Amino acid sequence: MQIFTLNASPRTLGNKQSVKQIRRAGMVPAIVYGNGTENINFNVELKELKKLLASPKSFLINLKFEDREQLATVHDMQFHPLSDEPIHVDFLAVSDSKPVVIAVPVTITGNSEGVKQGGKLVVNVRKLKVSAMKENLPDELVVDITKLGLGKTINAGDLHYDNVQMVSPKGTIVCAVKATRASATAEATEEAK
Repeated sequence: MQIFTLNASPRTLGNKQSVKQIRRAGMVPAIVYGNGTENINFNVELKELKKLLASPKSFLINLKFEDREQLATVHDMQFHPLSDEPIHVDFLAVSDSKPVVIAVPVTITGNSEGVKQGGKLVVNVRKLKVSAMKENLPDELVVDITKLGLGKTINAGDLHYDNVQMVSPKGTIVCAVKATRASATAEATEEAK
């Protein structure tokens, strides 16, 4: 999995006024915790955080402090209700000895049998949650739809990858081929022959 580096400047806890000053300065308050690490309050630059949010990819985040670095994932993010700007980020520390749970993008490959028959491919999810050790985390989950027939679906439970466990519910529909008028007409023509 790719790593995105964020520079982190230490922060002391203060009142609402100090947090507002931090945000006016183009920074976002954040905290990293979990997996046996001490809680660290810090700030990250808003423009750097926006680069992370704008990408459809999933990343492990390397938080770069003055004296050390900490690998983490985004655990929770709060947004301003009007401007939709991030106003606070919770990072979860990544451990070398425990699996990481993260949402990974789904990449659809192949040309479906059902689409060739006139059906329409519907992709329901763009990311699925998986659990794996950090060295086994995939950049993407490749889903081959070549054998997907008309009216058929691929669920999260149908997908299997080496050293990766699916965390998303097994019944989550990843993609499906829906029948269309063109496919119904083609089917009726075949039956008439």
